[in-house]
Amino acid sequence: MVSVDAKQAAPAAGGRAQRHLNLCFVAGFLLVLLTYLVVSQQFAVTSPVAAVPTTPPHRKHQAVKSPGAGEAGFTQGGREGEGKAEARPAHEQQQQTDNGKVVCSASPYSYTCDVFGDVRTNGTAHTVTLVPATSRPERREWSIQAYARFNMTGIPNVTVTQLDSTSALSPAPACTITHRVPAIVLALGGHLGNYFHDFSDALVPLFVASRRYGGEVQLLAGNIQPWWLGKYEAVVRRLTKYDVLDLDHDDQVRCFRHVTVGLNMHKEFNIVPELVPGGVPLSMLNFTAFLRETYSLPRAAPIRLTNKKSSPPVDGKKMKKPRLMLLDRGHYRKLVNVPEIVKAAEKAGFEVTIADPRFNVRVKELALSVNSFDVLLGVHGAGLTNSAFLPPGAVVIQVVPYGKLEPMAQREFGDPAANMGLRYLEYSISVEESTLLETLGPDHPAIKDPDSVHRSGWDKVAEYYLGKQNVRVDVQRFAPTLALALDHLRQQ
Repeated sequence: MVSVDAKQAAPAAGGRAQRHLNLCFVAGFLLVLLTYLVVSQQFAVTSPVAAVPTTPPHRKHQAVKSPGAGEAGFTQGGREGEGKAEARPAHEQQQQTDNGKVVCSASPYSYTCDVFGDVRTNGTAHTVTLVPATSRPERREWSIQAYARFNMTGIPNVTVTQLDSTSALSPAPACTITHRVPAIVLALGGHLGNYFHDFSDALVPLFVASRRYGGEVQLLAGNIQPWWLGKYEAVVRRLTKYDVLDLDHDDQVRCFRHVTVGLNMHKEFNIVPELVPGGVPLSMLNFTAFLRETYSLPRAAPIRLTNKKSSPPVDGKKMKKPRLMLLDRGHYRKLVNVPEIVKAAEKAGFEVTIADPRFNVRVKELALSVNSFDVLLGVHGAGLTNSAFLPPGAVVIQVVPYGKLEPMAQREFGDPAANMGLRYLEYSISVEESTLLETLGPDHPAIKDPDSVHRSGWDKVAEYYLGKQNVRVDVQRFAPTLALALDHLRQQ
């Protein structure tokens, strides 16, 4: 017989067992669920098709702060191109969210690299570093001299590096300033100081590299030349809204989304439209129009003449004559019979002014003066660079010294003049018009066999034909060239 207490205890024990069984079931279910979640998360992280977006969809068109940059990187305003995060076009966003890239190219004169993505410059280290957003298989480097010509002495190279993001041996430098505009790294020095090279090696390539940005670009200049930046300040200020940074003394780590390292010189003092970056072709016509705007030059066309040989009086006054600027060099390749040339040009129908532009002349004053002329006449040399200030339709007459220099003369001034919309005329002197005949004698190789001098190398060519030669123009032989210039102006 079972007591009442025992009867009551049996159901209680059965209830406890049932509750214990239920708790075990719940715990087991939770353990299975937790295991599933952990395994699923691990699979999501390691799966090659699983990716966490770097930018939320609702921020698709906003600037993304570079990794490692502090809030100071988004300071407002400033003359160095830094600024706060802001909306950007979709094509720029694509560059931000991809893994970045380095695109390098070579021309006959230059080597340049365009770096897209998370790009960081360290001026004092002369480095431009691409930090990839995801792992790359290898680290790559390019060493570039940012001047527009290869192998210039005295100009340090800039190292462009594409980091391997998995390498602990090459950590990315942390950003101290983040810029909202692209950058161009260039080098000054080299041949600058020669008026021709100021344009050919710097101003024209810089115009090509920066014009597409409409001033919204930061220039970082190595081997900086304060005198050069002062002389051409008006041009530089129209190409960038920001102060040029001295790359060699810049200890900041600056972050950009696009950096161009080096200037690309297509040809001597010339532009090849097909090679202009950014999809907007430019030409020397665009460059000279830019100069006219920069220096407020009033004339965009030469004088208008009648088609008649002589200009009849109008209301008792003679028609204005076309103006000819005669460049009178003060040293080698000097014209030794300037008065005869002036008389010949006046006889042909020109009003002649003799000019000898000096190095320290203000560019705007020189530009305004040249722009007032219809013809520029001079022996091969830097003074002919002023053709860039002539109005389109004007005439350039290049007197080519003796020594088979025609290919060089055509390349450096003939082709550029034609591409500026100018009429180019070339007058090659004979050996009798060269003072070399008197100083060296008829039997010297430089007189008898110019080809042998060219085979000896550029140094000998420069020594004899550029450095020891003056010119005595045969005005009778030169008269047809003057007549061609006048005929061209009549047809405008």
